[in-house]
Amino acid sequence: MKKLSLIEVIAMAVGAMVGASIFSVFGLGAQVAGHNLPEAFLLSGAYAFVVAYSYAKLGSKIISNAGPIGFILKGLGDGLVTGALSILLWMSYVVSISLLAKGFAGYFLPLVHLKTNALNFAITEAALILMFVGLNFFGSKAVGRSEFAIVITKLTILFVFIIVGLRAIQWGNLRPDFDYGHTMGMVNGSVIFFLSYMGFGLITNASENLENPRRNVPIAIYSSIVIVLFIYVLISMTTLGNLPLQDIVKAKENALAMAARPFLGNFGFFLISIGALFSISSALNAAIFGGANIAYSLAKDGELPEFFERKVWFKSTEGLYITTGIGLLFALLFDLGDIATITSSVFTVLYLFVVISHIKLRKEYGGNIIVLSFNLLVLSAVFIALMRYQWRSHPAAFYGTLITFAGALIVEFLFRVARKRLFTEQDKEGFGSA
Repeated sequence: MKKLSLIEVIAMAVGAMVGASIFSVFGLGAQVAGHNLPEAFLLSGAYAFVVAYSYAKLGSKIISNAGPIGFILKGLGDGLVTGALSILLWMSYVVSISLLAKGFAGYFLPLVHLKTNALNFAITEAALILMFVGLNFFGSKAVGRSEFAIVITKLTILFVFIIVGLRAIQWGNLRPDFDYGHTMGMVNGSVIFFLSYMGFGLITNASENLENPRRNVPIAIYSSIVIVLFIYVLISMTTLGNLPLQDIVKAKENALAMAARPFLGNFGFFLISIGALFSISSALNAAIFGGANIAYSLAKDGELPEFFERKVWFKSTEGLYITTGIGLLFALLFDLGDIATITSSVFTVLYLFVVISHIKLRKEYGGNIIVLSFNLLVLSAVFIALMRYQWRSHPAAFYGTLITFAGALIVEFLFRVARKRLFTEQDKEGFGSA
């Protein structure tokens, strides 16, 4: 079986990060961070490097498509919390799939002049997900090749936007404000945009299918974050420099397309809209690949029911079909705006537990205790800031986060009682080893 190359897995991670978030969350981030938008991206990139330290150290030696759950299981062992985090991780991919499908339909239908009614949304969402299910059915090499092509196309479009837009920038629009109110806005914006870097975790979720993972996992993680940080800062500078802040906030998910009009006209609006479709497609491709891999790996190690483990798709079609099937169901039935914010909290909690596990495993797998303690402090502050932001701006999401965590714990408890399942010592020792 052919495995993913370093370039292909970097492309997958970049595709997941420079996905729907830069288009759909940009307006909200601009509203919160104001003229400190580029600085907010830099700060959120620093958070990503905090997490990447543990992912790179552990991911190069614990080779498992379960990704962070593999690290947590090694560090904390099999328990109720580990099982609940497994459910939350898998569900985060399910929700991402549904959100991305909705985002694609929202851009696609106006672009081809179709009515944005419920029927057309449903047809577009179903066709899109089925197309990527078919692609993923052929395995990791097909995913890697398609992802590389999608990412190159998307980045080409964004770099045209950046290069032409930088020449027309009004530099006065980029002057940051560092009084207390604007600084707090920058911090809140950085917490929001931190979510835009979460795609690098897909590298560890695909480590079993990656060439030379001991060498390539750390390189891919750090390289993808650097590439994305560079792109985000340039995009934010180009947008702020060409469109007044109030217009960016008003445009919301179309902010980048609107920002292209002053220097590229209607062609720029069309070009960025196409770029958005490519971005969402690549993020969806990566989410389906990662979600199916996690479903299979967690079932194999007992953290999800056995039917996810039937091996036909790398072959494990059940993990692929069930993950995308539930994702499509969510897309057709629910408005997931608040759930998307809840998913952000889930990822932050997962990162916290990865760092805690790394602290316990540092003697075996490497890691500086001072660095790890600092990283744990930073992520704790990020989580508190995120919950504070939810409480003040999205109270339904705040309560939804608490309910989600409690629900995962209850489901995991009932699953363990029903199955009477415990890991054997051999399972624990052998999990995710190279």
